Amino acid sequence: MIEQILAESLKNVLNQLYNIDIQADKSLIQKTKKEFEGDFTIVVFPYVKAARKAPDAVANEIGNALVENLSHFSTTDGIEGSLVAFNVVKGFLNLSISDSFWLNFININADNQYFGKEANIDNCPTLIEFSSPNTNKPLHLGHIRNNLLGNSVALILEACGRNPKRVNLVNDRGIHICKSMLAWLEYGNGETPESSEMKGDHLVGKYYVEFDKHYKAEIEELKAQGMSDDEAAKQAPLMLKAQEMLRKWEAGDEEVRNLWQKMNGWVYAGFDETYRRMGISFHKTYYESNTYLLGKSLVEEGLKSGAFFRKEDNSVWVDLSADGLDEKLLLRGDGTSVYMTQDLGTAQLRYEEFHPQKMIYVVGNEQNYHFDVLKLVLGDKLGKEFGKNIYHLSYGMVELPNGKMKSREGTVVDADDLMNEMYSQAKDSTEALGKHDFSPEEAEKLYEMIGIGALKYFILKVDPKKNMLFNPEESIDFNGNTAPFIQYTHARIKSLLRKAADADINTNVCNPNIKLQNTEKEILKNLYSFPQIVANAGANYSPALIANYAFDLAKDFNGFYQSCPIFKEENADLRTLRLVISKMVASVIKQAMALLGIDVPEKM
Repeated sequence: MIEQILAESLKNVLNQLYNIDIQADKSLIQKTKKEFEGDFTIVVFPYVKAARKAPDAVANEIGNALVENLSHFSTTDGIEGSLVAFNVVKGFLNLSISDSFWLNFININADNQYFGKEANIDNCPTLIEFSSPNTNKPLHLGHIRNNLLGNSVALILEACGRNPKRVNLVNDRGIHICKSMLAWLEYGNGETPESSEMKGDHLVGKYYVEFDKHYKAEIEELKAQGMSDDEAAKQAPLMLKAQEMLRKWEAGDEEVRNLWQKMNGWVYAGFDETYRRMGISFHKTYYESNTYLLGKSLVEEGLKSGAFFRKEDNSVWVDLSADGLDEKLLLRGDGTSVYMTQDLGTAQLRYEEFHPQKMIYVVGNEQNYHFDVLKLVLGDKLGKEFGKNIYHLSYGMVELPNGKMKSREGTVVDADDLMNEMYSQAKDSTEALGKHDFSPEEAEKLYEMIGIGALKYFILKVDPKKNMLFNPEESIDFNGNTAPFIQYTHARIKSLLRKAADADINTNVCNPNIKLQNTEKEILKNLYSFPQIVANAGANYSPALIANYAFDLAKDFNGFYQSCPIFKEENADLRTLRLVISKMVASVIKQAMALLGIDVPEKM
């Protein structure tokens, strides 16, 4: 990267001129703001005191030395150029790179389908756990953010030369699963996905809501008999039956286990359909029913070592008060597991299978405390080194204009319903633009691409740490910071390239001696920054950096297209240059959107 070359030269110049020793850090080199002349900027104020001169004097001395030292340079990827001029604005040193550098860059990379990606340099995998659904309900809007974030981070890490492994942990056991099972037994009358013509996950979710409705009615009845709220919640017959079912499940009761397998099978078939439509896949899926026993053995290990302690009711706890937390339950008094139990076992199992350098958990920020505990228990209390390499990729909640969602009350927005709505909105919006030159099959594929792309982009363009409000209508806007705007820009460029091909116009290599206009140079600089954007997104686990880069690039191209006519340009070299730039913009848009799991159409 040219920034590193400039940083190395700056280090040498500062040492020669002022005996100042700095690290050759490319972060010292910034992109020049559009309102100023230049390509890269150096802030000289940090060196003024040691140089004992005014800021402008220091900037001019550094600028002259850099121009002399960089009269010719070559980057590691073979792009040659020179530093040709500089200007000083109130202590800011703005550097101008030769046009030949930017033209060499576009000629080398216009057809490079791997531009912005690093070769795989990392055999030691990074595990990324995401999705983690419960088998008592379908995937909903909150799961969508989780899935899209986890999948995109995996794609970005792969582009950064890492070796990501996508893993899923299905929460297939516990009291919440028993609630759905019990409600189906009590009120289901043998209903199945086939008899109801419902997806299996939706059917099971229906009975989770049914349990809550009857459970609340029982609580009210007990309260009317004089019980307190807390006592009524504990003594309600349905809850007692669900707890008994959980004990039977853990004891291996054949009848309970058979029902559990049947209903979970319905759910898995439903999940598979949803994952397929979202473009989500996993290297391995773990099930809590297979890991909680290993978690129990780790709890026993901690008891023997004195890291954990048992209370009078036989429950097992860990004391983390010295670490600024509190006491944490690891095993209930009746011997049944809690979430922490199975997370301990799952982490151990993954380490044994993959030996990852890092385990990333994509989980909402309401579980921050849980993962603080998990890292402390594994790393400090149990002495597992891999526990110290756990990273919680915490993200904010997704809300709708009408407020929060609640699964047990049936007020969630199902992922399937939302994707259907996005398809319908994409269809309506596209047809409103008067696009009717598609076969029915092509149109259906396009509406799906636009609708699902709009959903993914709207979710991923927001920094993961922030809460967000999802508005389906806003996400499908063809003129805003949306996937349809970016997808339309890509399709527009592909149309230009088809027109050029029909006219037999060269779109492969441009004249390396042509003079660039500012608009052309700005978009080339934007293209040049793509590898660094990908690297930053990987370092910060933030697809939002990629999403907003793609939008900026599409927006810049539309400005470039308006100010730099292509087919009306009489100069053949300029026309070719603009077509080659257009081709690379389309390529980078496609690659950037692919890192978000979004497809782009050839025509719209």
